[in-house]
Amino acid sequence: MHRHDTYAIGVTLGGVQTFQYRGASRVSLPGQVIVLHPDEVHDGGAGTEAGLHYRMIYLEPSLLLRGLGEGGAGLPFVRQPVFSDPELRDELLSLLGPLDQGLEDLAADALVARIARGLARHAGQPLKPLGPLALRQVERARDYLEAHALEAVRSEELEDVAGLDRFTLYRHFRRAFATSPHRFLLMRRLGQARTLIEAGEPLAEIAAATGFADQSHLTRHFKKAFGLTPGRWAGLTGAGQA
Repeated sequence: MHRHDTYAIGVTLGGVQTFQYRGASRVSLPGQVIVLHPDEVHDGGAGTEAGLHYRMIYLEPSLLLRGLGEGGAGLPFVRQPVFSDPELRDELLSLLGPLDQGLEDLAADALVARIARGLARHAGQPLKPLGPLALRQVERARDYLEAHALEAVRSEELEDVAGLDRFTLYRHFRRAFATSPHRFLLMRRLGQARTLIEAGEPLAEIAAATGFADQSHLTRHFKKAFGLTPGRWAGLTGAGQA
């Protein structure tokens, strides 16, 4: 039995996860989301001999509160520690999948904001409306991302450009452009990568030139965005052929 001073939020990937939490025995199956609140005593382990595979993020309460923004009414309390939520599960796994590569600033901001809204929803804690759209500020942020798409843009840079804190910017950016700053940046990089693929450049060099950690990192995002691998795209476009 132990406790954390953070929220523990994760997804069971394989096996059966069992744990004691708030006076009861809990079970999480593959694909289910787990939310443990700060300072709540719990244990955890595999429920069968098949073992257990899961991923977890430990989130500071103060950061979660910032992620909720002005619309939040305090930290959310989710009474059911295990639940099914395909949207929240997929958002967690899309960013927690390549753990060895870490998270860029803008990706981490998006993850915190999505988790905050997901937990508020499961806590039955509606958020206040966003208010008037900060269009000029988010347009400045968009233009900056467009101009620096191949660089590792830091959250502080974008805050200075837009004149908004990162989580307020995230919410206004999504409202204005139907995507997050991180996703916008990623699609600019993938567009440039596609152009270089069509020009016949080596994939490893393309990955390095367009801001991806390596070729596998590029391939994963390329396939998710366009439905096929960079190699397949090269073949279809005749890249490198005389």
